[in-house]
Amino acid sequence: MNKGIIEKAAKIKALVLDVDGVMTDGSLTFDENGVEYKTFNAKDGQGIVMLNKTGFVTAIITARQNGTVRHRFNNLAMTKLVEGCKNKIAALKDIMIEYNLQPYEIAYMGDDLPDICCLKIVGLPSCPNDAVEEVQKYADFISSKNGGRGAVRELCDIILKATGKYDDIVGSIINKE
Repeated sequence: MNKGIIEKAAKIKALVLDVDGVMTDGSLTFDENGVEYKTFNAKDGQGIVMLNKTGFVTAIITARQNGTVRHRFNNLAMTKLVEGCKNKIAALKDIMIEYNLQPYEIAYMGDDLPDICCLKIVGLPSCPNDAVEEVQKYADFISSKNGGRGAVRELCDIILKATGKYDDIVGSIINKE
């Protein structure tokens, strides 16, 4: 792992995520009534849960509004959900104010053009392996995994390891009786 990535990850206090193409593989599935369905990765979810349990702010900023995303957000006990968002940078700045965060304390993972505004200001700009080329240009960390296929978990593990919290949280999960 790149030493610069580890140094940046050691300063992180918050993880902010896009949904489609990051927490999911980017597929949009609708039934005949127009109800939207999404598929999430359980390993990504475990990474988010581990961040939550060790005191990190975990947030979602998404342009879409979807009950499935709200359910996943609540199921993972994440900190902040901003949905139906047309101005991601404004939402990110609001999160920074609400949780007293500096840009260098935030890791953001996005996969497409609307995420670039956030990637440009955060301390650890990140993307899945299958993010569009323009996004990859702004990412310091490009996951070896695709969106919805473990990219979020890979970033969570890097942050937990760099901040010295990985062994304790993993140990508490493994040793539960």
